[in-house]
Amino acid sequence: MRAVAFAYHNMGICGLEALKKAGFNIAAIFSHEDDPGENCWFASVVEWANKNHIEVFCPPDVNTPQWTEKVSRLAPDVIFSFYYRHMLSPDILNMPASGAYNLHGSLLPAYRGRTPVNWAIVNGEKQTGVTLHYMTVKPDAGDIVGQKTVEIVFQDTARTLYDKLCGAAGALLEEVLPLIREGRAPRIPQELTKGSYYSGRRPEDGRIDWSWPAMRIYNLIRAVTEPYPGAFGFLPGVGKILIWWALPEGEGRNDHPPGRIEVENEDVFVRTGDGRLKLIDVEVAGSRIKRGQIFNYFKNKEGLVLT
Repeated sequence: MRAVAFAYHNMGICGLEALKKAGFNIAAIFSHEDDPGENCWFASVVEWANKNHIEVFCPPDVNTPQWTEKVSRLAPDVIFSFYYRHMLSPDILNMPASGAYNLHGSLLPAYRGRTPVNWAIVNGEKQTGVTLHYMTVKPDAGDIVGQKTVEIVFQDTARTLYDKLCGAAGALLEEVLPLIREGRAPRIPQELTKGSYYSGRRPEDGRIDWSWPAMRIYNLIRAVTEPYPGAFGFLPGVGKILIWWALPEGEGRNDHPPGRIEVENEDVFVRTGDGRLKLIDVEVAGSRIKRGQIFNYFKNKEGLVLT
């Protein structure tokens, strides 16, 4: 079966490897040029395509007449989108006789839209997963082909969860790609009213509200810690500080204001709206400090309030 793949990121490579393993003829790959302003911690689809001697294109807008015609000339039997960042036009979606499929990083219809991995952790979910579904003009709304569930554990970050999802995606595609090739792919309609939709996240969304409970702040921290831009607050007289890792401790409100720095023995805590956070890894004025360095930096700052 002749496939055209739209792919980016590690999940893109996961999908391409699955197509190759399942015996699909990948006629061409469409991907993205890396953004020089982005922390590109992930592998390159372009490099994968070159290594596998497959033609690859990175148009800024694949939906223009020029590129739509290019896709048409490739005569795909089937189209796959693996973490490609742009929606595909109806003209492209309607080309393949065997359908157009998208791999999404959630258990649809939950977390339709952008950055589902980060949002699942921000919201304190205990599980998520991956879904392969038919593409429609409405994002992440098409019938479901198959899903795999992944558990979210306490220490998971967006990065560790993303890696788990790549593994789940490989297992899912191994199961469903033969069904697609044989024309037997399931079609399970989504109940969109029972799901949710989230927009993309921006670096400024990492601002901590110290009046939140400690567990809610912890979820934000682990959702945006490296390789993402990080959670942050502001220290009087210093400015922005990044909280790369911290752990929640205790529950209950008291008379201390949220954001208040507390030093006990050689540990540093920040009071929250419910409980407090123990600082493990922070960045101040461009310098990373951990463990004893945190104590040395904050030992004379007890009582100051982060905002």
